[in-house]
Amino acid sequence: MFAPLHIDEELRDALARLLDGLPPRQAAGAVERLITGYRGNAAGAPVLRDRGDVVAYAAYRMPATFEAVRAALDALADRAPELDPATHLDVGGGTGAAVWAAAAVWGDGAADTGGARATTVLDRSDPALALGRELAAGSASAALRGAEWRQGRIGSAPGLDAADLVTVSYVLNELPEDARHPLVDAAAAAARRAVVVVEPGTPDGYRRIIEARGRLIGAGLRVLAPCPHSGACPMQPGSDWCHFAARVSRSSLHRQVKGGSLAYEDEKFSYVAAVRPGADGGPGGTPAAARIVRRPQIRKGQVLLDLCTGPDAERGGLRRETVTKRRGPAYRAARDAHWGDAWDDGRDAGGDEERDGGQDGGGR
Repeated sequence: MFAPLHIDEELRDALARLLDGLPPRQAAGAVERLITGYRGNAAGAPVLRDRGDVVAYAAYRMPATFEAVRAALDALADRAPELDPATHLDVGGGTGAAVWAAAAVWGDGAADTGGARATTVLDRSDPALALGRELAAGSASAALRGAEWRQGRIGSAPGLDAADLVTVSYVLNELPEDARHPLVDAAAAAARRAVVVVEPGTPDGYRRIIEARGRLIGAGLRVLAPCPHSGACPMQPGSDWCHFAARVSRSSLHRQVKGGSLAYEDEKFSYVAAVRPGADGGPGGTPAAARIVRRPQIRKGQVLLDLCTGPDAERGGLRRETVTKRRGPAYRAARDAHWGDAWDDGRDAGGDEERDGGQDGGGR
């Protein structure tokens, strides 16, 4: 794997340069208008009409999408350490947040090919693709600079080119229901190694992820994250939903549109990462023993962890584990754990901890 680049800093700087010379009130007004139009449009209707729309919305939304997708890809990489995708297809990728996230997780390319990862972004919006190409052209990442930005409809006759990694992020919510299942099926068919689907961390977003998860499993893929299993989700629809949080640095544009003075906000998201079993019949990765599904509660001498542990007859489903100070390394690991992390009963606590996205999520 190539050495990771400071992709997050590159992206922030590139977006800041886009806003140079654009009056703050004009940018904030464009974002507010786009948000209002986005909520009012029927699914599948184009939202971004021209470069001005794309610049404003990219500056506002791209950092949050990048952090959410990076967290999901980090979780996948943690459970499938041998995965080093040589090709990446980002479906509905717009300005390319997911391909920037892939560069942040896997660096610039694949070790087995000796070259940069072959990257394709497919989207229906030509202005979004043009801006994505412009942003990527200034990157130090050869995978980003060499990406192909291809215009095409998403959701109609969705035959997709094969790739090691296929990402579908914040796309299903923009499609009519009758187009979602075919797109997920096409993503599963195109993925040589892995599929990652990310949606907003709302009850509706979780419902779409559960539907996508079921179709990926039906296509023969195995779930690696966030679930520690490929069985039925133990969360009861209508009473709870599986979601996580990624911390996002807030720009002046964010603060002007949303108000407030905090330097950060938490992007709530739901996701599923699934892999195709290896040609030798191997699993292609190992799910965690459990996943932390709420913010850990740190109390005097103990940490309370809410876990999803899978369909184990004795310890399966959702449960709360109390990790006391007497457990030594496990207690120290629990104090450092975050909402969304894998939890293996603290067995990895003695060495360098593997993080599943590194979110310091806010409360749930």
